[in-house]
Amino acid sequence: MQKYVAEFFGTFWLVLGGCGSAVLAAAFPEVGIGLLGVSFAFGLTVLTMAFAIGHISGCHLNPAVSIGLWAGGRFPANQLLPYIIAQVIGGLVAGGVLFMIASGQADFDVTKGFATNGFGAGSPGGYSMMAVLITEVVMTMMFLVVILGATDTGDASVGGTIKGRAPAGFAPIAIGLCLTLIHLISIPVSNTSVNPARSTGVAFFQGGLPVEQLWLFWAAPIVGALLGASIYKFIGSHKD
Repeated sequence: MQKYVAEFFGTFWLVLGGCGSAVLAAAFPEVGIGLLGVSFAFGLTVLTMAFAIGHISGCHLNPAVSIGLWAGGRFPANQLLPYIIAQVIGGLVAGGVLFMIASGQADFDVTKGFATNGFGAGSPGGYSMMAVLITEVVMTMMFLVVILGATDTGDASVGGTIKGRAPAGFAPIAIGLCLTLIHLISIPVSNTSVNPARSTGVAFFQGGLPVEQLWLFWAAPIVGALLGASIYKFIGSHKD
């Protein structure tokens, strides 16, 4: 049970911190944090939670990550559904808290934007469904490669000497910065999901188009995660 509660709070923090920075701080007149700030906010939520709860639940915070770790042989299938449920509930609760905070502003209008993901009219840059689909698949794929590589604690033969595969203790930094980079690339395209729980948590409160397009932000990250797991299983299985 502690693992599921940790995933709930971790995903809550990711959505509140990442989407909250976009909704509350990004466009603040003259001193807003902008896209760069939002990108770092998402990365920081993962980095901080990885150190806080990584030793409890593994700090997935993302249904696609859980599925990718399962596909990569790092996570048991019987925990997938409870993890995903905890993550989605955490995202929804965070979306609700963010909505209550944002609606405290007199002229707040959730229909004008709530850090939701989309394509076409729902894309910040007006990108097509195909462009968004490719972006989300590729970004999630690379995210999983980094996660699996940075957390690979198996032994590898390097020049005949057995050494640990990944530097111990640095995984949260690599994973957090990877998510930051993903946002730097893809916010203009899809507003960056790579996480179905993050997309669901805010789409539910805006309604309309974000909910209608939510299917893509479940399907594409999951496909990307499976591809990433397959790639790392291939390149990570080879020893010198």
